[in-house]
Amino acid sequence: MKNTANNALPEFGPEFGPCGKRIACLKEFMLPERYDVLRRTLGMRTRYMTVLAENMYHGQNAAALIRHCEAFGVQEMHTVETLCSFEPNPDIARGAERWIDVRQHPSTAEAVAALRGAGYRIVATTPHREDVTPETFDVTQGPFALVFGTEHAGISDEVIASADEFLRIPMCGMVESLNVSASAAILIYMLSERIRLTVDGWQMSPAEQAGVLDGWMRESVKDAEAILQKLRLL
Repeated sequence: MKNTANNALPEFGPEFGPCGKRIACLKEFMLPERYDVLRRTLGMRTRYMTVLAENMYHGQNAAALIRHCEAFGVQEMHTVETLCSFEPNPDIARGAERWIDVRQHPSTAEAVAALRGAGYRIVATTPHREDVTPETFDVTQGPFALVFGTEHAGISDEVIASADEFLRIPMCGMVESLNVSASAAILIYMLSERIRLTVDGWQMSPAEQAGVLDGWMRESVKDAEAILQKLRLL
């Protein structure tokens, strides 16, 4: 079993290039307690697992998906918006989009190609395939992208044709009663926990962490852009 505690977060300074210099600067405009919260949160972030939302029509589901990623430490998610825009309901998202990276793709084919090119397995989430469950899915076989579709239509035939694996949540009711938001919450939680317990190298590299922390601090410090421009750090 892996130790999920993180007691050795790097200090981010000029050795991390422009990101490190901005972090060192903005740190002076932030309470130490706030800086520590950002660093501890960063230490639990991963890009080992990511999420692809394909034409997610309902704003409440889009917002819930962002909140699930943020809550369970998934730093990056991807969207395909060929049929409808990915527009999270702000009342539900509650600012969670500030803390994760959302990457847009022009089409499903291009999203799948980009993810596979980055080393991700494409894992289609569907109740209609007899394949792996959250308990039996092998998280140790390399990074993976969970693909979620619309509330009623599910994922596209294009995703099904190109998927490397299929993942389902076993149910024992009379109907398939889990919506997209509930299914995503269960899968992201269970798999993120299993990753931290069993996978070496699930955390982002120090350089990746510096890039993310740079963005977070610019979101957190009032007038951060003006400060950085004045000090010629942009």
